Amino acid sequence: MEQDITLELKNEAATLQAGAHLSAVLIAGLTVYLHGDLGAGKTTFVRGLLHHLGHGGKVKSPTYTLVEPYTVAGLDIYHFDLYRFTDAEEWEAAGFRDYFNAQSVCLVEWPQQAGDLIPQADIDVHLSSLEEGRLMTLSANTQAGKKCLELY
Repeated sequence: MEQDITLELKNEAATLQAGAHLSAVLIAGLTVYLHGDLGAGKTTFVRGLLHHLGHGGKVKSPTYTLVEPYTVAGLDIYHFDLYRFTDAEEWEAAGFRDYFNAQSVCLVEWPQQAGDLIPQADIDVHLSSLEEGRLMTLSANTQAGKKCLELY
């Protein structure tokens, strides 16, 4: 089922554009995992996605709030940052399970911190730093994710 798209992103503007490009094919019910080291561009990618959908405000990393909710373009979008979790059970205790439903889109930074408790990603976004810019790989894990990436 896997379908990968790999792109070299030359700068921050290209990372914002990559997020905007994914926003054009998003559908309700998707879970997107964002992978990458600190500073790899995960929040920048989300900023591009949200701004392209029409969000005019700031987009900050939810490192301390754990989740930032947005309602834009008829979608309920939840941006999670699980970096500070030290135990997968914290995800369950936080009550986040209800956010993952057929009406929402969940964008999750550091999903591995929730272990096997978090729903499977429809799309994985891997960002890594290059000497100049970043490398991004998008992978589909479900039929819904594959459908989106076919349109990407």
